[in-house]
Amino acid sequence: METNKEYCLEVWGSWACFTRPELKVERVSYDVITPSAGRAIFDAIFWKPAISWHVTKIEVLSPIKWTSIRRNEVGAVAKPKTGPIYIQDKRQQRNTLLLKDVHYRIHAVMHYKKPEERTSNSREPGDDESPLKYQHIFERRAGKGQCFTQPYLGNREFPAFFRLVPDDTSDPEPIAEDKDLGIMLYDLDYESSSQNGKGRADAMFYRAEMKQGVIIVPEPDSQEILR
Repeated sequence: METNKEYCLEVWGSWACFTRPELKVERVSYDVITPSAGRAIFDAIFWKPAISWHVTKIEVLSPIKWTSIRRNEVGAVAKPKTGPIYIQDKRQQRNTLLLKDVHYRIHAVMHYKKPEERTSNSREPGDDESPLKYQHIFERRAGKGQCFTQPYLGNREFPAFFRLVPDDTSDPEPIAEDKDLGIMLYDLDYESSSQNGKGRADAMFYRAEMKQGVIIVPEPDSQEILR
């Protein structure tokens, strides 16, 4: 039985902002979707403690276009110790450099976790649990356009639309462009943080290169991942 299976989603939207973490004052997007944002779209459609998604390839189907907007944002986070936040006192305007009219094909592998690989707080697997069961659930949900939460393109106000792509589909073709995208956010290492007892997940980065519109994403345990 095949425990891991690769799927492809075609994803598009009017606006997107995959924020660079090194720029704190103003929001500036990466040139293309990050692997973590792509993984979150698959998670929004179907996720269980028994599976994890690993993005393997990103195809850029539309030219990279930019626009700038200015938005009102709240410059504080509500916490139990600090009490309520009064928006009129914490409101601030921030400029955002974002992408528009984005269109991608995102390839990701559904990785089935054996019971011993799961976190200690996950439930015991049922008698009918199998990788094939989860694969059928995802295929049914993605084929019907169903999702547990609305997928988004970096920010929740930028919804992502998607469709499940058949294995033999390559239309439209990726853009004919080569570009060194520099160091890009790969994902957050939640598993290591839970094992080490840390309060927050560590960020992982990688050197992204687009060749003829295609970005190959390394494995999480690859030496290309910067921690």
